Amino acid sequence: MFAGGTSFAVAAEPGPLEAGAAAVDITPQDFPLNMRGGFSPNPATKAHDPFHARALVLSDGKTKLAMVVVDSLGAGRETLDEAKAIAHKATGIPMENMLVSSTHTHSGPTSNGQSGNEAKYRTIFVNGVAESIIQAHAALRPAAVGAASHPLPDEVFNRRWFLKAGAMPLNPFGKFDEVKMNPGADNKFLDRPAGPTDPDVTIISVHEAKSSKKPIAVYANYALHYVGGAPQGEMSSDYFGEFARVMPSRVRGDEKFVAMLSNGASGDINNIPFGVGRPPREPFEQIRLVAAKTADAAWHARNKIEKHETHVPLGMLQREVTLRLRKPTEEQVAAAKAVLAIKDKARQDALPRLAREYAGRVVNAAENKESTLTVQLQAIRIGDLAVCCIPFETFCEIGLELKDKSPLKQTMVVGLSNSRHGYLPTPQQHRWGGYETWLGTNWVQEDTSDILIKHLLEMLGELTNSES
Repeated sequence: MFAGGTSFAVAAEPGPLEAGAAAVDITPQDFPLNMRGGFSPNPATKAHDPFHARALVLSDGKTKLAMVVVDSLGAGRETLDEAKAIAHKATGIPMENMLVSSTHTHSGPTSNGQSGNEAKYRTIFVNGVAESIIQAHAALRPAAVGAASHPLPDEVFNRRWFLKAGAMPLNPFGKFDEVKMNPGADNKFLDRPAGPTDPDVTIISVHEAKSSKKPIAVYANYALHYVGGAPQGEMSSDYFGEFARVMPSRVRGDEKFVAMLSNGASGDINNIPFGVGRPPREPFEQIRLVAAKTADAAWHARNKIEKHETHVPLGMLQREVTLRLRKPTEEQVAAAKAVLAIKDKARQDALPRLAREYAGRVVNAAENKESTLTVQLQAIRIGDLAVCCIPFETFCEIGLELKDKSPLKQTMVVGLSNSRHGYLPTPQQHRWGGYETWLGTNWVQEDTSDILIKHLLEMLGELTNSES
């Protein structure tokens, strides 16, 4: 269901491009803080490496837009709208022309906290996101832009697997799925992956229009969930932050150059090569390795760009789409309440893994008086590049379908855009089951991916065809 109007901005005849970029430090300062990437509290006592909000602002004289990547597990819409409002007041850029996506580092704090150190961090986060846009806008200067991609297939693996007969454990609801997330490395249980991977590192490259062609920014996108393996008890921006640190050396960028890496359609993709042995790594080592290889791929992609253009059409669309929230059946609620009523420790221990956690989520879903959720979609055009912005942990095959059907030459899909609403599987993946499809991990109607693909392709069509 399409709710509300479509916000639309595109220049009929593009003027000379201007671009500015900035990175603002948003590293947590007050500890302890819980890292929010799992089911139980994971306290951190310090940050291992810095966190940033990184912004790229583009303008052709008529259309002005901002693209921000922030080191966060997944910022909520209310928090991001607060930051966007501050930036809008300072720059005049419409809020609907601002994309803010989270990297989905699992070793970071919540940005939506309301008390204690989490509330203190929320203030740092909001102000930092806003300030990144403000500083990037202040740095606007004549620029040229190009886009390309380069494959990095050996660091992406589909984490959902069909298992051999008799190997599937019970899910938290006491049922058998057909597919298991993170099945373990034992070859005798593994059958085949339940989905594809997307190997491409796609980039937007921006440099000054002057003859020196001084690099301004690289905005990259890779469909890899996160890497993990930071030191115990220490927060990390994961390979996204390390990529941003390494990338300036690849393009000879100075201290003002900004590299950023957004999370692609990676809801079912991770960095674990199931069935293949990997040597042990020291803390943070795998993050460094993957970041360096991703930066290399971005360098190769940049070298494929034949010409950075100084005159390109810019456009941005935003839509509000209303979806049905999933509701448990009476039978499911009764079963969940029965699980929660068990007090005996031995009986609790005999339950399937995560049974109590998901029983609580089922009851919460039943008690939720809301029946719908309105989500925000965005589509961006930068010359022959399309950017699809989705506020979910989007399955890889959804991103591949958008790339295949896009009317533009290059397409990137940015997940966790402008909010975080859980996982986005396809209808077929829902039928197979598994962690990402469970009620309590996925919240919206099971055909949501079809609905959002349809809207995004319509939006890309408008951006491509409009002469306004």
